[in-house]
Amino acid sequence: MATSPKPLTLQAIDALQAGERRQGARLLETELRTGPGSGERWRSVAKLAAHIGEIEMSLAASQRVARTAPLSPERLLYYWGELASYGRTQIALDEIARLPAGARNHPGILHFLGTIAGQRGDFAGAEDCYRRVLATSPMQPQTWFALAMIKRFSAGDPDISAMEKHRAAFRRAEPDLAARFLYGLAKAYYDTGDHDRAFALYAEGADLRRGIEQFDRAALSAQVDQIIATFTPEALAKLTPSGARKSRAIFVNGLPRSGTTLVEQILVSHSRVTEGGEVNALHPALIPTGDYTLEGARRYDQRATSGDPWGEVAEDYHRTLGMWFGGDGLIVDKTLTQARLMGLLLHALPTAPVIWMRRNPEDTALSAYRSYFTASVPWSWSFTDIGHYYREEDRLFAHWTQHFGDRILTVYYEDLVRAPSEWIPRILERCGLADEPQVHQPHTVKRDVRTASVQQVRAPISADRIGSAEAIKPYMDAFRAAYFD
Repeated sequence: MATSPKPLTLQAIDALQAGERRQGARLLETELRTGPGSGERWRSVAKLAAHIGEIEMSLAASQRVARTAPLSPERLLYYWGELASYGRTQIALDEIARLPAGARNHPGILHFLGTIAGQRGDFAGAEDCYRRVLATSPMQPQTWFALAMIKRFSAGDPDISAMEKHRAAFRRAEPDLAARFLYGLAKAYYDTGDHDRAFALYAEGADLRRGIEQFDRAALSAQVDQIIATFTPEALAKLTPSGARKSRAIFVNGLPRSGTTLVEQILVSHSRVTEGGEVNALHPALIPTGDYTLEGARRYDQRATSGDPWGEVAEDYHRTLGMWFGGDGLIVDKTLTQARLMGLLLHALPTAPVIWMRRNPEDTALSAYRSYFTASVPWSWSFTDIGHYYREEDRLFAHWTQHFGDRILTVYYEDLVRAPSEWIPRILERCGLADEPQVHQPHTVKRDVRTASVQQVRAPISADRIGSAEAIKPYMDAFRAAYFD
């Protein structure tokens, strides 16, 4: 009896595991062309397509989830969220505008509209949406959190009392939702100067997140050891040179809250730069290496039949950028964890400029600990883990700048905000861009910002945040012990 052929999605996974990214993409394309027009199964296809940088396929699969009967706000919100994450926010807003008025008052839709308003800098509009949610559905921990992130609290704020009223009930929510609410309440107390309560709540929320995922310090150290030992100029020179002679990408590397979003905002102000963000397009392009190690790069180099394997990596990377941002302008790529891919990045994209942001480690540690990253950032859930992570990032920074300092411009946040008229031209020069007046007023640029720095980039460049950790030093002993000792 003949066996049924393996489903195309599973064939695509097999191809990807073998390092055949393009073959995997072709199989997913066939699946979309021949498969049904709706169904929950498309959610996993969308996730897989996004994982390999095939944005258009991911959105097409997400749309089929939204079409699945019976139609539901949850499925529509999933699709609209995917549209927004890839810069198609207006499509989502247009679809919402066509809904009946009553449907637009659904709590999830109002929350989504508030999120988009906040990303666009319309904090009053965002607050209005969130308050409309809470007026009819107060048991929404994610909405309380979102409201807390866009407002400044003072002692006696009635919103703190309202949040405290729901605190016990929200503790019984899913751990991720409960943690999100606790971070929001912690931020409220932090704003009022009640640091004891704030840090107790941050710790409680972080503990919930550690229950979901643990940070493996030993694994990170072993990975950094391997990178430093293997990725040398001599080793990279033995790989086939990349044929890529142009790059749309400007890479801005650095720890979260180190000023990468500020530099992104400065660059996006330029007439030749289209957009930017944490695009994570290099990981998919490097799937052919298997494990992103030098040995994996050698295996890919040896089995490649094209004669320009690293030019193909650059081509796939740029293809993802094109699907995401369109046009021909330059793109700022400030993806986290890029330090671990720096050797392959420099090899595949030999003309791409790299800006590496550095900042007082205590200031960034405080910001990282207080930030509720929507992506998984498990090292940020304890000051001890933050200290360990920072030490490893320092080792990578020292390695890459020692061997490839001619490709990397190091910018210290403190220098940039104290003397922007000196440092902005240097950043532009490294990127091959002429100086333009508007880049010195980056806060005036109207664009969606999806990071925790959404409010800071709406304000003029200022040195006010230098030394922000000084006032709460007693709460950071664990960080100092892990980082400095």
